[in-house]
Amino acid sequence: MQSFPRADVPVAIADGALEVRVKEVEGLMVGFVRLPAGADLRPATQGLPDNLCPCPHWGYMVTGTVRMHTTGGHQDFRAGEAFYWGPGHAPEALEDSEYVDFSPAVEFQRVLDHLTGASTSS
Repeated sequence: MQSFPRADVPVAIADGALEVRVKEVEGLMVGFVRLPAGADLRPATQGLPDNLCPCPHWGYMVTGTVRMHTTGGHQDFRAGEAFYWGPGHAPEALEDSEYVDFSPAVEFQRVLDHLTGASTSS
């Protein structure tokens, strides 16, 4: 068994108040995400399939409200809710928000590489 204090999880993306911390554990990426109110990641997902994140995520909203945009519209996720975000989404923070998510490591690393401009090795 293991636990992962936020402070011990490496920062993958930091931009002002936006922060993504991730740690790979047995094929899953454990993520701690902070999005400031107004953060809209749709421009960052341009170039991914359908211009949306293709990776599934399971998690829990700790604080705030995140609007998840999809090709079929959007849905809001609020503090206190567990979630499943299937492939084909892009988040927008309606309030300062924090969530914890669990994602397939290989798929999520490809998304992180796209978001950070890192080259992906095959």
